[in-house]
Amino acid sequence: MSPDAKPRTAAAHGRLWGARARDWSELVEPRMQPVYEAAFARVGFGAGMRYLDVGCGAGFAARLAARRGALVSGLDAAENMLAIARERVPEGDFRLGDIEELPFPDHNFDVITGFNSFQFAGNPETAFAQARRVAKPSAMLAIVTWDRPEGMEAALLLSALKPLLPPAPAGAPSPFALSDEAVLHALVERAGLTRLETLAVDAPLIYPDLDTALRALRSAGGSAKAMELAGVEAVDGAHKGAIAPFRRADGSYRVHARFRCLFCRP
Repeated sequence: MSPDAKPRTAAAHGRLWGARARDWSELVEPRMQPVYEAAFARVGFGAGMRYLDVGCGAGFAARLAARRGALVSGLDAAENMLAIARERVPEGDFRLGDIEELPFPDHNFDVITGFNSFQFAGNPETAFAQARRVAKPSAMLAIVTWDRPEGMEAALLLSALKPLLPPAPAGAPSPFALSDEAVLHALVERAGLTRLETLAVDAPLIYPDLDTALRALRSAGGSAKAMELAGVEAVDGAHKGAIAPFRRADGSYRVHARFRCLFCRP
């Protein structure tokens, strides 16, 4: 697909990721806080800085940014997620839209983040170019993705639903689509961004019991798609099998997960 193409991914993802938005906001986003905090510490927020979260979900990261004094904007494909983001940051500017066609003016933001969002773009290069367009010349961008899946415990949970889903075409959006650093770096550079550094952050998935784990896992977009095709019982069964090795003596679960934050300038 050429860099000039602008596929609309919002329609494809909005329904799926918004299906269980409240569970996502309560059970998944808080477990990403170490990643949000690490990225924010590096970009160095100052009071009054204009911040955009691309793929903002239910606004947990946006709320942390607002507490640091940022003027918050966010974009997401799921209206149900945005409704929660507006509850969390009533003063924020949250818009429904497409990651590949940001509805914001040129050179508008001091800080831009994408927490596990750019890999779901039909054309990540176009999405990166859009982020560059709305960034001020001095802006900092943080592109956060899953680390490589090899050897990561959390990858076993994400791959558990493969038997329930149709085979994805080569190059299709997926959780690990940008986990290969060489692929990510090439796309970023073609979009005109300048790479600065990469920071790895561990953020284990910790659940107090099986019911909480299953509710959290059901709330992802891939799970929503699998439930449409195979039903909730099949999805829960796949997740139960995948998470069983990580049960601890007290009945809780701890699954290792690692993320990478790539920092760039326009």
